[in-house]
Amino acid sequence: MKRFLSLISGPNHETNSEKTLKSLLIVADIEGSSGCWSYSGSSFMTEAWFRACLEMTRDVDVVVTALFDAGIRQITVKDFHRTGYNLLPELIDSRARVFSGYRPGPVPGIGDPGDVEAVIFLGMHAASGTEGFLSHTLTSRIKRLEVSGRPLAEVELFAGSLAPYGVRPIFFSGCPIACAQATEAITGIDVYPIDKTVGPQGFDAVSWREGLANAAVGSLDNISTEPYVPQGSMTAVITMRDGETAARTLASRWGFNYEGAHIFLQASDIHGLYNDLIRLCYLTPFTEKIVPFVLFCYRLKGWFALNVVRRHLTRKRQLR
Repeated sequence: MKRFLSLISGPNHETNSEKTLKSLLIVADIEGSSGCWSYSGSSFMTEAWFRACLEMTRDVDVVVTALFDAGIRQITVKDFHRTGYNLLPELIDSRARVFSGYRPGPVPGIGDPGDVEAVIFLGMHAASGTEGFLSHTLTSRIKRLEVSGRPLAEVELFAGSLAPYGVRPIFFSGCPIACAQATEAITGIDVYPIDKTVGPQGFDAVSWREGLANAAVGSLDNISTEPYVPQGSMTAVITMRDGETAARTLASRWGFNYEGAHIFLQASDIHGLYNDLIRLCYLTPFTEKIVPFVLFCYRLKGWFALNVVRRHLTRKRQLR
């Protein structure tokens, strides 16, 4: 807790002129960004979402530019909210590679991470069933998701999926509760919170982004984290928001055990759990067989929506 409180105060990291890390992955979400202040801001094709996409893009751009200026040679940015089309790549430092939409593997949603050495998580949220801002794990249809009696946050699934490639999670931003969950799960990870209680009118985005960028650069000196590899098998209890009917439908579809509103998953490791959760939340036995085509259609939907965002922001004179 002492470590977490010190991180919340936004320490000024001393940085070396020459960094050990050369290649980074940034996974960006919208709920913990500076432009999302309500459920509407995270929802597809709403006025609030249009604005949140722009502010999320500005958050990422400031961090990316600071990291390049600090000596990082290669940065890959992965948009990881809803369709995966929320970031406006033309507004992000052109030295970065920005990937929209999801890939089937080998890392779910990300594809091949290549020679990435570390991952930075921006704009994240807390786990389902906890008190964080717009907290959920994978989908809001899940009321609560626990593994070994503890809420499971998305950062654990994402970081765990990258571990076989030696990728270290070094930095995380989101609401204070999300940050606390990240530090509890991943030893040594640096965090930088965003106060969602002040509302958009009381929030100084420019100052907050400056602190976010400084903290992200400071995390390059973080050598205390290791690839996130939870030990042992995993028993998950998933409570569905819509109760027993939803649990029975989803569990029966995949042959999982259930009781009342609860679905029970048993996996040998976090990779098996993540794959089962993807099936449960997003797929049917039929769509699982045609995942590349489904993802292509989903990317097409996201591409179209992002162009609507561009037109809207241009019309409002916000895109420049």
